[in-house]
Amino acid sequence: MAVSTVHIPATLPEALARQEPGAPALRFGAVWLSYGEVRAAAERAAAIAWHDWGVRPGDRVAWLGANHPAQIALLFGLARIGAMLLPLNFRLAMAEWQRALAECGPRHLVHDGDWAQAARDLASRSALSAHPAETLSAADAPPAPVHAGPDAPVLLVHTSGTTGGPKAAVHTQANLLANMRIAGQVQEMTPADTVLTVLPMFHVGGLCIQTLPALHAGARVLLHARFHPGETLAAIAQARPTLTLLVPATMRALVEHPAWSGTDLSCLRAVWAGSSLLPASLVEAFHARGVPVCNVYGATETGPFSVALPPSRAMDHVGSCGWPAPEVEARLGPPLGDAAELLLRAPNVVRRYWPDLPACDAAGWFATGDLAQRDEDGSYRIVGRARDLIISGGENVHPAEVEAALMLHPGVAECAAFGLPDARWGEVVAVAVVRAEGAQVSQEELVAHLQSQIARFKVPRRWFFVGQLPKTALGKVQRAVLARQFT
Repeated sequence: MAVSTVHIPATLPEALARQEPGAPALRFGAVWLSYGEVRAAAERAAAIAWHDWGVRPGDRVAWLGANHPAQIALLFGLARIGAMLLPLNFRLAMAEWQRALAECGPRHLVHDGDWAQAARDLASRSALSAHPAETLSAADAPPAPVHAGPDAPVLLVHTSGTTGGPKAAVHTQANLLANMRIAGQVQEMTPADTVLTVLPMFHVGGLCIQTLPALHAGARVLLHARFHPGETLAAIAQARPTLTLLVPATMRALVEHPAWSGTDLSCLRAVWAGSSLLPASLVEAFHARGVPVCNVYGATETGPFSVALPPSRAMDHVGSCGWPAPEVEARLGPPLGDAAELLLRAPNVVRRYWPDLPACDAAGWFATGDLAQRDEDGSYRIVGRARDLIISGGENVHPAEVEAALMLHPGVAECAAFGLPDARWGEVVAVAVVRAEGAQVSQEELVAHLQSQIARFKVPRRWFFVGQLPKTALGKVQRAVLARQFT
């Protein structure tokens, strides 16, 4: 009797090739591409890169632009020939792009129409060739040779650079496939799913949490060039996606949009949120509409699908990151007060930064730099960054705990707690607050609010009301900048 076996793809091209060619894969604007058409686009990209541009195994090709099917075709095409994609964050300045290119040394830059002029300027300053995305769909060239392999590096993604400068994490094809497999399993993706992608694919969040896992699962992807709250709500109402990925800023934009209350969200079986810390008020706004908000925790170096809160536990575990995903090992390092640094080991964790700086220890453990607590049921809760811990009078204060309590006040749009040096206490808790639009909330009112929420020693002693918070290009608050500014 014959025994059926399930083929597990070892390379990215194999993952794409196993899908039903005629099945719908990707919609961009009004155009649908089938899996066969996406595969053909990837093979054309590989052929052009190999024959016309001279790209060889180990070479890098940069991408500058908003979300676009050409970026996906380029990733899979470069995977075929053993080369690497370097997505550039379009929010960065010219000098930052130049540093990234100088570090990683790509030979070519592909861009979309909106970023054509910036790409040409960048190419002229960095001595590389710029190519419009349309070049990838040019006339057929002979097929490129196959140099795909599980250990071949295929994606370079820069970290947020909250400590020191940003580093480029080197993802192999095996890393991406493991992440696609893990993320698809936890999110229970099937060909019946439709994923709405609105977050930028220059980072692993927009690319790797749902978009690539959806293609791995044979699902459909609705790809938006960039996030717009009105367009996102319209897509939910009209295209009826079953899953989408958001971050706190986009969640807030949706909840505050005039169309929020009138949009039917019943098609969404879950909203996944790529953030270790989610404001409870935003989570509750979605839960009140019957949509579970599932947190997924990870880093650029970890795939990033590492610790996840499934839909079945989303309502009763608000504030938790959930449990380690399948194939992911998690443990806590030495105690630091009431928490400890979270360590991760998994097949989707990168082993090095570009060009050859280790990302893990000898045993394969990646130190996240995040402080976590492990609950009795095995779930994890992130309480802040190890380097952000405030020690005031011998007491440990996690900025995230102060911020979570402060964000419960309707007069606060954003806030960031940080430590300032103090002769008596060593450090005192300080906070920068961005008032909600139209709010006139005072320091005294916020202090009274916090005194009912957290211990007295955690209540900030110094308050600063600001127009905006300093953030990295990926939206992470730079507490060190605040500390320098107000010291």
